[in-house]
Amino acid sequence: QVQLVESGGGLVQAGGSLTLSCVLSGRPFSSYGMGWFRQTPGKEREFVANISWSGGSKAYADSVKGRFTISRDNARNTVLLQMNSLKLEDTAVYYCAAARRTNAIGTYEYDYWGQGTQVTVSS
Repeated sequence: QVQLVESGGGLVQAGGSLTLSCVLSGRPFSSYGMGWFRQTPGKEREFVANISWSGGSKAYADSVKGRFTISRDNARNTVLLQMNSLKLEDTAVYYCAAARRTNAIGTYEYDYWGQGTQVTVSS
């Protein structure tokens, strides 16, 4: 059984940085493409970034391109989301997800989800 546990969320001022971490357990980490999504109340969960099995392919939502960086460490079963130049509109619950396929963007393409971690950006 795959389990994903996120950490690293919190309160940060606009312009600041945070790094989210997600650890996968229960299956070989390198078998999964990994993604980050976020959700605010009343809105659908939206794609933020993904990374391929090897880490060689990455994709970002236009809203975070140039500010966020996704990376993975297969030896530590960990995927990171480095968030810089944070904006008020980045406030959301951020979810880590694992997919048996790579380069997945839609929520329906992911097989496992973490519980989410809150990121709040203040002015």
